[in-house]
Amino acid sequence: MNLFEQVSEDIKAAMLAKEKIRLQALRGVKKEFIEAKTAKGSDGDLNDESAVKILQKMVKQRKDSANIFVSQGRPELAENELAEIAVIEEYLPKQLSADELESAIADIIKQTGAQDPKEMGKVIGAANKALAGKAEGKAIAEIVKKLLN
Repeated sequence: MNLFEQVSEDIKAAMLAKEKIRLQALRGVKKEFIEAKTAKGSDGDLNDESAVKILQKMVKQRKDSANIFVSQGRPELAENELAEIAVIEEYLPKQLSADELESAIADIIKQTGAQDPKEMGKVIGAANKALAGKAEGKAIAEIVKKLLN
């Protein structure tokens, strides 16, 4: 079962269980998936790799929203966003820990032969491909910068 089908099934389960936040988050996910499937230039199919990218984007958007709500003194709205993040993250691959991420990037640096910060772009590109879905781009960039300096 691919992610699209899994989300559809989980929407039904959330409806039956009357889980309001979960249902809201999953409906948002399904909406994004359908938009990606029907977008201009799409072949009408959504593979799991594309779905994971969509989920990562949605998590990032909700984190940004939660931070804005907290800074504006609206913790109740931030709680909603954080609850949706928890639901969406269930469908993402397991994220690497900081230590695992650092060792993986160190290996990528060895493979690319990068020596100094001028070659940071090459390393980040390779790391983003190798670690897609397992780490945030921001975390990858920070560790690459640290290791190359």
